[in-house]
Amino acid sequence: MTRSPSAWRSMLFVPVLNERFLARAAERDADCIQLDLEDAIPPGQKEEARRAVMPAAARLAGQGLDVVVRINRPWRQATADIEASICPHVCCLTLPKVPDASHVRAIAEIIDELERERGMAPGHTRLVVMIETAEGLLNMAAIAAAHPRVAGMIVGAEDLAVSLGASPTYDTLYIHNAQAVVAARNAGIQPIGFVGTVADYADEAKFRRTIEQAREMGFTGGFCIHPSQVPILNEVFAPSKGEIEWAQGALEAFEQALADGRGAVTFRGAMVDLPVADRARSILARAAGLADMRAQRARVA
Repeated sequence: MTRSPSAWRSMLFVPVLNERFLARAAERDADCIQLDLEDAIPPGQKEEARRAVMPAAARLAGQGLDVVVRINRPWRQATADIEASICPHVCCLTLPKVPDASHVRAIAEIIDELERERGMAPGHTRLVVMIETAEGLLNMAAIAAAHPRVAGMIVGAEDLAVSLGASPTYDTLYIHNAQAVVAARNAGIQPIGFVGTVADYADEAKFRRTIEQAREMGFTGGFCIHPSQVPILNEVFAPSKGEIEWAQGALEAFEQALADGRGAVTFRGAMVDLPVADRARSILARAAGLADMRAQRARVA
């Protein structure tokens, strides 16, 4: 089963060699599980981790979960990771340290060949691109639009800070995350992320404020490394009951106004015109997508 990546609110990292985490992955309620072949796997265990990907992905997919694999960046490791990951149970790869659009297209070409060889539907495997270097920052718009397989973009705080010789603070990361939202929206892909480091999870109240701000910026989902982050991401990146009720009412009022020959209407003390109606439609579409995701998971689980 593969849902649209645009519906993912929480993308929980699970080291592919950690049986304890794998065994409980389905309990976490994350929208997708991200098997990690990169930072969570020591250099001496990369081959073992690659051998574990397909069995782990089949097991998780059988529990109704979407499975993503984060591969490594050096080309020799990346190609080995891709060979080990392309299968019907993996719906997406996360690409770290993407420097430019040509890098994405080269990986997409490798995936094209593997999907054909393995009898998979063309285009099955989507991509999430990570901006983690100064070069990647300069090419964000082109990377976001590099290939139809690209489904989402995220700024990697820690690696980007190293590349820039900076600290991963709010002030140093805000503008780059704002630029990522613009690039992603322009390309029609999912803006993933928040202004901060994924490793900062101990203070749940602080993390909630960070995610609330991310949603206000236009982000729709985020990576997480700890189960305690999942419910916060799921709640904040979903329309609330009040938002859904407002959207339904505002849209009904606007459509009635159009039928009466008016281009705007007052609803709950505020004007509703075409842009506001479009925002209401977006809220309802998001809510419908999440409801469909839950229904699909329930049918498989």
